[in-house]
Amino acid sequence: MTQTVELPLWLFVLILGFAAVTFASHFLFPSVRWFVRRRLERAVARLNQRLERPIEPFKLIRRYDMIQRLIHDPQVTQAAADHARAEGIPENVAFEQVRRYAREIVPGFSAFAYFSFAARAARLLSNSIYDVRLAQQQPGALNDIDPEATVVFVMNHRSNMDYVLVTYLAARRSALSYAVGEWARVWPLSRLIRAMGAYFIRRRSRNDLYRKVLAAYVGMATRGGSTQAMFPEGGLSLDGAQAAPRLGLLKYIVEARDPKGRDVVFVPVALNYDRVLEDQILQDAARAGERRFKARIGVVALRLLRQLWRWLTGRYRRAGRAAVTVGAPLSLSGFAATQAGDPTEPLAQELMARISTIVPVLPVPLVAAALCRHGPQTRAEIEARVQKWITALPMARLHLPPQEACNAAGEGVEHLRRRRLVTCEDDRLVPDPARLGLLEFYANSIRHLLPADDGCGAGDAAPAKGNAASAGL
Repeated sequence: MTQTVELPLWLFVLILGFAAVTFASHFLFPSVRWFVRRRLERAVARLNQRLERPIEPFKLIRRYDMIQRLIHDPQVTQAAADHARAEGIPENVAFEQVRRYAREIVPGFSAFAYFSFAARAARLLSNSIYDVRLAQQQPGALNDIDPEATVVFVMNHRSNMDYVLVTYLAARRSALSYAVGEWARVWPLSRLIRAMGAYFIRRRSRNDLYRKVLAAYVGMATRGGSTQAMFPEGGLSLDGAQAAPRLGLLKYIVEARDPKGRDVVFVPVALNYDRVLEDQILQDAARAGERRFKARIGVVALRLLRQLWRWLTGRYRRAGRAAVTVGAPLSLSGFAATQAGDPTEPLAQELMARISTIVPVLPVPLVAAALCRHGPQTRAEIEARVQKWITALPMARLHLPPQEACNAAGEGVEHLRRRRLVTCEDDRLVPDPARLGLLEFYANSIRHLLPADDGCGAGDAAPAKGNAASAGL
């Protein structure tokens, strides 16, 4: 025992390394984790004092623990056994699939990542690109929501900026949990999105086992009081108009509600833009008849560099207004009490109707609608028509103070001329025939809010020849 043993230097270093790792894993790391976790808990407690709706304990559960809870959920366990029996595979193989689905779906929320980085970045990006406007259909209605209720913001989907804009505007109220599609499962973006509390879904999956796992997670989040945000349309609008709702996630939320437990309150939110950054990509997808957006990373990087160069040279201009209107909340328990059967479909129709009635009316959609309806016009004719529409619409939709309403038409015209969507010929503004689809894209966002016949008399011009959307407006 006391004899000297000679070892090669590399073996001694290896043994020393193993000893250091063992010491750290058994003594150092647990202490460090405990210290860091205590500091994070105190930071979250201070943060909750500033938020109108504190971060729910459900969001703060460790991701590993949440995955284990989801895997061992009784409904998921039964679904795995049924799947194994139906497919003729061992149950352990089915449970491994469940584990893979759970790891794919479950987020890893970080209050630090959300409020210290994401919310600040969202505010900076939103205000850098747009003149942001916010209005409430019923001011103060959100403050009257039961503090114990699960709040679900239900929104129309106009742009990928929707995530950024709503995150920024809701940062003082609570932390939102989004359902995001396959586009976000790209490293390292996926890690950041997961840290912000978003959960990934396969929108076109026909796998019953996957749907059971997803439904179980949405149920846990709903019963746990997690504040959520969802897009019932299931994807971006390709033509600018509001699409029919998809019932998947909404049905999971409805089925997860415990009549004797906490209520679920839906808050309709409508968004609109003077410029949707990916409008041309959406138009190309609409013409191709498929939802496969061909936006190469090189093209995106080139556009970002171009905007950066404009900012450095003092030629940068924001892309107009971005507006959000918050509608009147809808209690699921109250609504379900009025329905004889499954309330999911009538609930979806009611929410989409509420969203459509509060879509913000902005300068570019107004001018685009005037040109799509009546073809080439003088600036004075457009201003008269737009002014008449403005006086007939509630101010909550307009996001225009009274002193700015008279300038809305001129502002919209300048945006369209700057983008070369219209040209000036003989004192008349004429839509570019090659880019007429973009005008229709913006006009469609408010088509349902405008009167069928504005009755502007002699100023009316015939619709532009070949304008397929004029009849629809």
